[in-house]
Amino acid sequence: MNAVRIIILAVAAVAAIAVAIVVRSMATRTPAPQAASAAPAARPTTRVLTAKVDLPVGTVLSAENVTWQDWPAAALNPLFITDGAAPAIQPTAAPAAAIRQAQQATNDALSGNAAMSAVQGAIVRTALVRGEPIMASKIVRGGQGGFMSVVLGPGMRAMSVPVTVEGSAGGFVLPGDRVDVLTGRTSRDPDQGFTAEVVMRNVRVLAVDQNTANAAGAQALVGAVVTLEVPAADMEVIARAKAIGNVMLALRSYADLGGPTGRTGPTTLANAGTSVRVFRAGQSSEVTVAP
Repeated sequence: MNAVRIIILAVAAVAAIAVAIVVRSMATRTPAPQAASAAPAARPTTRVLTAKVDLPVGTVLSAENVTWQDWPAAALNPLFITDGAAPAIQPTAAPAAAIRQAQQATNDALSGNAAMSAVQGAIVRTALVRGEPIMASKIVRGGQGGFMSVVLGPGMRAMSVPVTVEGSAGGFVLPGDRVDVLTGRTSRDPDQGFTAEVVMRNVRVLAVDQNTANAAGAQALVGAVVTLEVPAADMEVIARAKAIGNVMLALRSYADLGGPTGRTGPTTLANAGTSVRVFRAGQSSEVTVAP
């Protein structure tokens, strides 16, 4: 074998070894990490006044139970209460976020302070959950009504009736319960004796004495006066029931809360007594005499 052939074989062998090394290196090489996905584009946000904690109906708003929360400007409802500042770009980097938090306290004392102060003292009309934006339709501002006028439904009136422990289900009638209202009286006619009548059904209890909410763990509440939510058209029914006899409350089951609220239909209250006009010192007045 001549020298030329030997050189060619040697070069081919070296090339084969080199190719094998390259192929092996490529097979065992760890894939290079893909480039990090591009960070999402920053979106402008506006600070919205929200509930810091769950706020039941009747809660008085204060700086302790409301707070500012960043809200996407694109999803902003015109009814939300904002701090009045121009929308800001939401930072994405950690250092920028820290700067944003530091600036927020300053902003609260500037552009947002007036808006927060405007709602302080307002009363919650519709229950709010934590983080829910506060809207004017869900609160009653100071001077527009107290607690009782806020919790009353449209077309309803609050009327109080005197009760006893035995006449209010042994004290188990609590604010928020539903009751039927009965009136009872003893007739002057010995043949009739005592009569009782259901005059209102499915009436909501607003308060027992001055208590409008149940104490934690309370199972009974003894009071002398119960405030009821009565339809405006049925106020005279309660007034007549109080005038002619004792008022009693029958507690309704939770399963029976549905159905209409109001008077039961034609009652004997209209004929509960005889109207007599009395003239005294030149003045006349009409009184009802029980039978």
